[in-house]
Amino acid sequence: MQLFYVPNISGAEVTLNETESKHAIRVLRLPIGASIHLIDGTGGFYKAKIADANPKKCKLEIVDSQPDFGRKNFKLHIAIAPTKNIDRFEWFLEKVTEIGIDEITPILSSHSERKKINPERLEKILVSAMKQSLKAYLPKLNELTTFKELVTNNKIKHKYIAYCDDIEKSHLKDKEIKGKDVLILIGPEGDFSPEEIQLAIKNGFDVVSLGTARLRTETAGIVACHIVNLANE
Repeated sequence: MQLFYVPNISGAEVTLNETESKHAIRVLRLPIGASIHLIDGTGGFYKAKIADANPKKCKLEIVDSQPDFGRKNFKLHIAIAPTKNIDRFEWFLEKVTEIGIDEITPILSSHSERKKINPERLEKILVSAMKQSLKAYLPKLNELTTFKELVTNNKIKHKYIAYCDDIEKSHLKDKEIKGKDVLILIGPEGDFSPEEIQLAIKNGFDVVSLGTARLRTETAGIVACHIVNLANE
């Protein structure tokens, strides 16, 4: 199934942007009357047919719609320090979108090695992964945020911080996360500082383990995402 992304769909007619139009008409060679499927990034799944096969502005007629396609009874928010090698962070974004995630916040912590990101490029990766995995919800990508701002300005009840140091902690899989909205913090290559851990605990975060292996930042993020989704299956 080929999915096309069209945000803010309203009414019975929509127009694909130039990139999506070119893919539909030039690459797939779809003619007038051909059926295609659309997603709007907010849970809407649509069936449409091509009304005007223009390779720059392909016009479509909506013939069927399904709201809340693939909606879950929980929300997963991962706040993670972008990796020094941006390719690894982009890989993280792609994979957690495929597995299932609702919100991502890039964070700046004491040991962060990357302090800048390109939101437009990252958004394109999220859209591509959403389409590839046949999902109708586009994960929300927040602005780069400081660790302190993130831990002191959130109201979510079930929140965890993954940490490698030898302090007493439970595995994330043993927490009551089924059917819950969850926030998980993943640190940079050098992990969180002891001071950051204490600040998180002071603000209601529970320190957790993701296993006995020492994981790269992007791997830890994917493991956390998988654990939460597996707990909710």
